[in-house]
Amino acid sequence: MTPADDDRVLELNEESVKALSPLDLAGVDWHRRNAAAAVVWEFDGELVAFSFAFAPGSPYQSINYRWHADFFADFLYLDRIAVSSRRRRHGIGSALYNALEGEAAVHGRMVCEVYCDPANEESLAFHERRGYRPVGWLQQTTGGEAVMLEKPL
Repeated sequence: MTPADDDRVLELNEESVKALSPLDLAGVDWHRRNAAAAVVWEFDGELVAFSFAFAPGSPYQSINYRWHADFFADFLYLDRIAVSSRRRRHGIGSALYNALEGEAAVHGRMVCEVYCDPANEESLAFHERRGYRPVGWLQQTTGGEAVMLEKPL
């Protein structure tokens, strides 16, 4: 991911904001510069997906990241992943997860969360098929809960 991708990353994040959290351009820039992995996926010359992941010791202050940092000594935390609505169900999300899990192998696990208010059954089923297991719950500052997930690698 480069600064030239920031506007499109912001658009994709906004398209999926209900499952993620809001980001502005300064936030995209901060994530890109501080993430252990900032990945974009192109299809037919169009940027159609992105993800950010953080390793231990990051300055990231997300309560979800901090929960995992308190729970595990080593991990790669998938902060967010977004795929264009026009390109979903084409294996792009799985390809991004494969790449990130490859990066996470040196940490022994990849972790993330799924918001559950309302329940995101599609995301929970996707993670379960990939071998993620619940390791806890966290009350969100915006209300609702998130299930905290881990995949040992």
